[in-house]
Amino acid sequence: MKTITIGVIAHVDHGKTTLVDQLLKQGGAFEAHQEVGNLIMDSNDQEKERGITIYAKNCSIKHNDTIINIVDTPGHADFSSEVERVLRVVDTVLILVDAQEGPMPQTRFVTQKAIELGLKPIVLINKIDKPAANPAEVIDKVYELFMELGANDDQLDFPIVYSIAKQGIAKHELNEESTNLNPLFDTIIEKAVTKTSDQPFQALVYALDYSDYSGRAGIAKIFNGKVNKGETISLIQQDGTVQTGRITKLVKFIGNKQAETDLAENGDIIGISGFKDVTIGTTFTNTQNPVALPIIEIGKPTVSMVFSTNTSPFAGKEGKNVTSRTIYDRLKKELETNVGLKVEQVENSESYRVSGRGELHISVLIEAMRREGFELSVSKPTVILRDENGQKMEPYENLFISVPEEYSGIVIEKLSKRKAEMTNMHSKNNYTILEFVAPTRGIIGYNSEFIYDTHGEGVFSHIFKEYGPYKGPIDGRQNGVLISQCAGKALGYALSNLQARGTLFINPSTDVYEGMIVGKNSRGEDLIVNPTKGKQLTNMRASGSDDSLQLEPPQILTLEQAIEFIDDDELVEVTPSSIRLRKRYLTENERKRAK
Repeated sequence: MKTITIGVIAHVDHGKTTLVDQLLKQGGAFEAHQEVGNLIMDSNDQEKERGITIYAKNCSIKHNDTIINIVDTPGHADFSSEVERVLRVVDTVLILVDAQEGPMPQTRFVTQKAIELGLKPIVLINKIDKPAANPAEVIDKVYELFMELGANDDQLDFPIVYSIAKQGIAKHELNEESTNLNPLFDTIIEKAVTKTSDQPFQALVYALDYSDYSGRAGIAKIFNGKVNKGETISLIQQDGTVQTGRITKLVKFIGNKQAETDLAENGDIIGISGFKDVTIGTTFTNTQNPVALPIIEIGKPTVSMVFSTNTSPFAGKEGKNVTSRTIYDRLKKELETNVGLKVEQVENSESYRVSGRGELHISVLIEAMRREGFELSVSKPTVILRDENGQKMEPYENLFISVPEEYSGIVIEKLSKRKAEMTNMHSKNNYTILEFVAPTRGIIGYNSEFIYDTHGEGVFSHIFKEYGPYKGPIDGRQNGVLISQCAGKALGYALSNLQARGTLFINPSTDVYEGMIVGKNSRGEDLIVNPTKGKQLTNMRASGSDDSLQLEPPQILTLEQAIEFIDDDELVEVTPSSIRLRKRYLTENERKRAK
């Protein structure tokens, strides 16, 4: 039986996960009586809540006499490390493009990686039922993109399929009738280039799994040979060391579940248990002639944040994992599967510098930790600088922005102050499309400002471009903050007086402590305030003075918004039930000494 492995690639919201849902349903992954929901592959809680794919996952379906392994990959650039390791084990990639929006930044990044690896893609034009869909124009843009990325003649001769993933329909031509995804299945089977080999067993580990019963398992693609359950094989680490062990459990993927098997062959995606030191990038091979497969190359992190224990007066009240040791153990565990992450201890402290591909990449980890009962403090994101031939270099990003025409001026003005250089500008359907190259430093913290400036109607995405010369100082946050001068419960009377000073972050009855940030000042300097001050009680009544207080709703910051907002001398306090902003030094005297 023929086995094919495909990777599904798309920009956020172009319908990738919906397509995979339909492929599973029509590929016989479920029984006829089985109730199946949507977002089948997005099993992680954060994936469901955010509506994005974070972790690469695989499943399999059967069409006629062919097994098709499907790898669902993240569309957001911050999780590009997930994509990079998956592309090494697929036979072809299915590039899904919105019929109205065309190829977008994340599509460009992953497509470039696929072309560099010599993969021949299949292009799927999705959402052809959109009112403003223009498949012909989108196909032209895909051709332009491929040529720009250096695709060879074979790669430029890509097959095209049209689809409405939500309805589970695919077509070879726009005007043909279709009621299912068979045209897509047939194209995959016909066009995917698979390799057969009679070489000894070799399988590359690209993901990890764990169960309390069988321990750690390496999820691997078999490139050569076959393997049996109970067989003694070798594991080659990335540093070249070899260890031998016996396969205690061998699984294949059927639908979106695992099933034990006694035999796996060339082309199969498998899980092997029995090696506690298995990591991503290692090679399973035969014991007679152990030869490693090429190592998976992962791009290096560009942004870092410092994780520390929670040292606020509320430390230990809401979480169960609060020590430096438990934080480090959790970060070390994350490194086993999150290959784009890097963790190192900050010198002379119990803090850890966590580096990743972007703010979202790291904030997903922070959110996962707080849901597991951790308390910690995190610093403002900073970029990772390099020194090349004595010159300071910093990461640059390509920015892709679509905004209503009336908001383009404010966006250009704000980004120019952040050292961004515009490279392209054109209009389409009353929207202005802007492209910039900007230092990563310049766009940290800009997303919330962008949403406010464009009244939520703009689309802002960015992707790492390269390291370039350091651009010098960039203006940061323009507003100061309102800092609590004492501990206690915030009172409505005090907050009603403070709201004229700026934007509040807390509600009445919120517990506060000295040094905690309770709001944003409307001016540039920090202001020390007393949010616990009550009204003085007297036996005198004055006309109008005892009317009910009129409090505006506070701005309750999400984790990402809090991380974007803080300055260099501030921290975000993260607990299972709260997200608080605070000064690094809580008392006024400490802050003066630090200055």
